[in-house]
Amino acid sequence: MANVDDILAVILGGGRGSRLFPLTQQRSKPAVPMAGKYRLIDIPISNCINSGILRIGVLTQFNSISLHRHIVRTYNFDAFHQGWVQIWAAEQTMGNNAWYQGTADAVRKQLPEIRSSRAKYVLILAGDHLYRMDFAKMADFHVSQNADITVAVQPVSKEDAPRFGILKRDSANKITDFFEKPKDPKTLEYAMSRDDPEKPYLGSMGIYLFKTDVLIDLLETNTDDDFGGEVIPSAINTHSVYGYDFEGFWEDIGTIRTFYDTNLALAMQNPPFNFFDPSNPIYSHPRFLPGSVMTNCVMEDTMLSEGCRIENATIKHSVIGLRSQICSGVKIKDCILMGNDYYERDWAAEGKKLPLHIGDNCCIEGAIIDKNARLGAG
Repeated sequence: MANVDDILAVILGGGRGSRLFPLTQQRSKPAVPMAGKYRLIDIPISNCINSGILRIGVLTQFNSISLHRHIVRTYNFDAFHQGWVQIWAAEQTMGNNAWYQGTADAVRKQLPEIRSSRAKYVLILAGDHLYRMDFAKMADFHVSQNADITVAVQPVSKEDAPRFGILKRDSANKITDFFEKPKDPKTLEYAMSRDDPEKPYLGSMGIYLFKTDVLIDLLETNTDDDFGGEVIPSAINTHSVYGYDFEGFWEDIGTIRTFYDTNLALAMQNPPFNFFDPSNPIYSHPRFLPGSVMTNCVMEDTMLSEGCRIENATIKHSVIGLRSQICSGVKIKDCILMGNDYYERDWAAEGKKLPLHIGDNCCIEGAIIDKNARLGAG
């Protein structure tokens, strides 16, 4: 059995997030709001905490102010816990003036921090995935196989295969082949490894568990910048790399389409991901807001966050974020409203032409409304 106290988690949070633009115009990808009241970064951090992994480093680089602020406000362990959540920002040094060049390079530049942790294992996580996973079980598998590297894997359909790292395993779950986002028909045909016609591939989830000494050796002896495209495929030839099966819900929130579809799915009666699991909660910043007030409203299949004031509105199949102010006669359908960061006391005195609200009689359908939006009357 693995001891989770021996594991250091490193969350990759420094990507540019170009596929999520314009949601990433003023924030990093892990800081993008999710499900009304959370940030994407809350998912991997919560999974670590629920798994008993309490030493967590978050690598940051682009548009990182809001991400830093959220982490500092949210994840403060008390004096009776030995854990921490630290921000490992990209930095220039006397010996290196380059920023993070990729996922592996970002971790390489933080090897001094990894060494000082004295952890036996390093868990590498992405900062933009939605899932719930017990990493302790993955660590037990890793130790039982005496693996140098363990990759979390999940069945993948033919349509999705070109978006993933696709792998093949032997009967002992040891990975024998790895293809990063294959598009060649011959490669795709060869990479099929499951009898399921709907999901004939095994795809990497971008979750890697390393023996610390193996990770350090791989990053110091070559200049590869990316885990999925370079480090893992190369390591298969020189190290014991195993695939760990994960059967639960998992989604890469990497594009506007997946962000939109996944959020709206959460508002359904039986959502694919359950935020209502009291044994494995998803943590976020406590805001101490009042309950939402709705007057003469019609709401169907809607996820409503706290602190909202809604009057005489019709809202269907939508996600309504914190502190949303929705005025009379508004009709909203298939929308994501991210809400507001604050309550506005006197918008006119502050020189604003409109308050922070959705104005009277607006009709909005199929839209994503970012935070602190001011919409006039429809």
